Amino acid sequence: MIVLTKRNGERFLVNHRQIECIEMIPESKIVMMNHDYYLVLESIDEIIHKIAGYHAKVQDIHRQITVVDKR
Repeated sequence: MIVLTKRNGERFLVNHRQIECIEMIPESKIVMMNHDYYLVLESIDEIIHKIAGYHAKVQDIHRQITVVDKR
């Protein structure tokens, strides 16, 4: 999940795997798979960066907890 900011300044978490598309109007309009949408202050590039950062953290955690038994 990534943290985004609504137009009123309220921060919230969104499951990025449920994003259907992002429209570029003066703000970024995130349309979810259930057709709800959010207008957020972050740019498309910021949103992509947050998603990429989330995936990098998940992969790094996976690497850290993977144990190989070489007995």
